[in-house]
Amino acid sequence: MSSKPATAAKPAPKQGPQGCTNFKLRQLTRLVSQHCETHFAETGLKTTQYSLLAHIDQLGPVQPSELARRMDLDVSTLSRNVQGLVAAGLVELAEGDDARSHRLQLTEAGRAKRQAMKGSWKRAQLSLNDRLGDAKVAQLHALLDECLELMRG
Repeated sequence: MSSKPATAAKPAPKQGPQGCTNFKLRQLTRLVSQHCETHFAETGLKTTQYSLLAHIDQLGPVQPSELARRMDLDVSTLSRNVQGLVAAGLVELAEGDDARSHRLQLTEAGRAKRQAMKGSWKRAQLSLNDRLGDAKVAQLHALLDECLELMRG
C-alpha cells in the first residue's frame, strides 16, 4: 500500500477591500454635497463657503496657514476659496503679527451671514440624518474621525 504524503493546503490569498477608496469617498462626498446644497441654495453661498465662515468665526482672527492646516487644505486652495468671501465683504484681511503677515476674520456682514445660514446647515444635517439614520451618521462620523487621525499621523 503506497501512501502519498499529504500536502498542506495553501492558505487562500488575503482578500482586502475591493474597489477604490478614493473613488468611493468622492462619490459619497458628491452625493452628500448635492443633498446639502439644496438646503443652502436660498443663502447664495455653497456649503464649502459656509464651512469657511464657520471655521474663521471659531478660530479668527486666524492666519491663513493655520486655517488651512485646521481644515486640511493647502494654502493656495484656501486662498482661492477665501477670495470670493473677501470680495463679497464677508471676510476681511486684518493685520498680522508683522508687516508681511495677515489674519482672516469675519466682517459684521460675515457674522450676520453665518448666523443666517445656521438654520440652513441645521436643516441639511437633520435631513441627512433622516435619510441615513442617526446611528449610521454617528458611525460614519466616528469612522471618519478615526481615519482622519490615521491619515494625519
